[in-house]
Amino acid sequence: MIEVSIYSRANCHLCEQALEVLEQIVVEIPFAITKILIDGDKELEEKYGEQVPVILINGEPHDFFRVDPKRFKAALAEL
Repeated sequence: MIEVSIYSRANCHLCEQALEVLEQIVVEIPFAITKILIDGDKELEEKYGEQVPVILINGEPHDFFRVDPKRFKAALAEL
């Protein structure tokens, strides 16, 4: 199973939009989505800071800020 992680912050509009896009794509292409809040985690806040949302596919960075559905599906197809 493909693992997709989305690092986000509370009350992050871009994070909510990215998650919505992922939830639309998962209907077509199955993968597991894990949402990880970085708020309060010093290490994650230093690593990702204001770049959220950060999307990882199988632990590898894919994108940040927005999810381009076409690019995301292409990346999944390469796995």
